[in-house]
Amino acid sequence: MSLPLLDTLASIARIALRSRCGVAVPTVPPGCSIVVMGNGPSLADTIEHHADFLADKALMAVNFAASTPQFRQLCPRYYVLADPLFFSTTPPENIQRLWQNLSDTDWPMTLFVPTGCSTPRLSASACVSIARFNMVAAEGFGWLERWAYSSGAAMPRPRNVLIPSIMQALRMGYDNIYLAGADHSWTKTLWVDDANHVVSVQPHFYADSDAEKQRIATDYVRYPLHQIIYSFYLAFRAYHKIEHFAKPRGQRIVNITPDSFIDAFERKRL
Repeated sequence: MSLPLLDTLASIARIALRSRCGVAVPTVPPGCSIVVMGNGPSLADTIEHHADFLADKALMAVNFAASTPQFRQLCPRYYVLADPLFFSTTPPENIQRLWQNLSDTDWPMTLFVPTGCSTPRLSASACVSIARFNMVAAEGFGWLERWAYSSGAAMPRPRNVLIPSIMQALRMGYDNIYLAGADHSWTKTLWVDDANHVVSVQPHFYADSDAEKQRIATDYVRYPLHQIIYSFYLAFRAYHKIEHFAKPRGQRIVNITPDSFIDAFERKRL
């Protein structure tokens, strides 16, 4: 069998086994714009020097953004968590603090989480509504990808949180999706030490705690270099699949991140 056929059959099996039906998202009128804010170091400059660009657009934050001072300054309308680490039954201190900050949110915000993940640490009094998405990968024939992505049954391989974030923005109907803090310049800070351990420094627009730096370092020790580079390949390929899905729908994805390594989307300097 051809590779597309094998990929299609495997994707159908994943969707049948893991996807939940009826995954709905909030919808917006035509012509709306959103800024999806990744955690790359350039986001700090965007927030500081281009507040006027952000002011009239919906904002979407991810991961540990709620643990930063900028969170309450920006008041994002949407928030995305995808890593299983955030839903651990015995979370480390930084994740406990993140959930507390989300619980203290006092403006309307939609929190996107994968289907099957519970949010027991979210206070009932928080102004946060929960929306679900299927953290399931689909690839293969074009008809399958179009159906899976538009229905929310699956998405391009979600190798990082930015991929499901863009997909939720597309499904909500945003016509203009801007990417900020999407540096993705991981290869600049990747090397192998004398013990043959892969080392990766992944700077964010906020300062990581020592415990989080240690967790990342420990994770990378477990993987050889070729697996890490392959993971990068899957992420960058996913962006091209997203662009091929969005363009025929008349939805525009614009990367406003200076010097970003993502080569799939239109670029714009603020």
